[in-house]
Amino acid sequence: MGKHEISIETTNNPSIVKFNSNQLLTKGGSYQYNNVDEAKESPLSKQLFHLPFVSKVFISANFIAIEKFDIVEWDAIQEEIRELVELYLNQGNSVVTDAAEPKKIAVEIYAESTPNPEVMKFGSNRLLTEKDFEYKNKEATTNSPLAAALFGYVFVKEVYIAENYVSITKTETIEWSSTVVNDLRQYIKSYIEDNKLVIDETIAVSKIEVPQVALEDLTGTSLDIAGILEEYVKPAVASDGGNIIFESYDEDSQVVHVILQGACSGCPSSTVTLKNGIETMLKEMLPNKIAAVVASNG
Repeated sequence: MGKHEISIETTNNPSIVKFNSNQLLTKGGSYQYNNVDEAKESPLSKQLFHLPFVSKVFISANFIAIEKFDIVEWDAIQEEIRELVELYLNQGNSVVTDAAEPKKIAVEIYAESTPNPEVMKFGSNRLLTEKDFEYKNKEATTNSPLAAALFGYVFVKEVYIAENYVSITKTETIEWSSTVVNDLRQYIKSYIEDNKLVIDETIAVSKIEVPQVALEDLTGTSLDIAGILEEYVKPAVASDGGNIIFESYDEDSQVVHVILQGACSGCPSSTVTLKNGIETMLKEMLPNKIAAVVASNG
């Protein structure tokens, strides 16, 4: 077990700041404490409630989120709290005891067919991960106990886990019968309700087979293309259980290379979508700059 390194992350709620760790804090599940009396099974939360500005403490697998009262601004205290939490953890102190009960969550899982007949999407009413992860085989599931468990089904070929859904690609040995779909839906529902770990985001793994280009590293037409894909295309393909990632743009040939994931990968209709949908959109929005859109992995 390495040393905890704590980083600060702001949230959409100005009263709440997240303190992320590069190590696992719990074995799964999430915990919420509204006052020091509720925090008797969380030694770390009890320490935090000694600070007069702490209103609530949320603990998840790899982060601690603190909600404060309005008596002080985060800029004045967040670095001090980061150091306090980091020191506490690196001294070997516990976050929660074995008797701590995770926050009860009502989980709903719904199954949806996708344009890819080999892929079924299982949507959730709760956040599963803040990043997207694709698993081509069980050996790749080093950071996802849920994905590893799903590969226990002999017909599961690939697993893709995104913000609030799981896309499962099956082998050709079975069909998506109601029995198969309901079995998977119930398994995923029970898994999440039992507060088991979905993704260990402290474990660094390659999410895609070729490096993903960061938007801040792009300029010119490449940045324009990536921005269009992010704003207009990704939400649409996500609703179908897939993902699209900008890979590269060749200014000489004017060819755009993208990566397809989840339900989009290997989908019979993906070529039509690329040519008639995405390629047409890019040509209209970036006239005289786009010749073709090609999927590197499709």
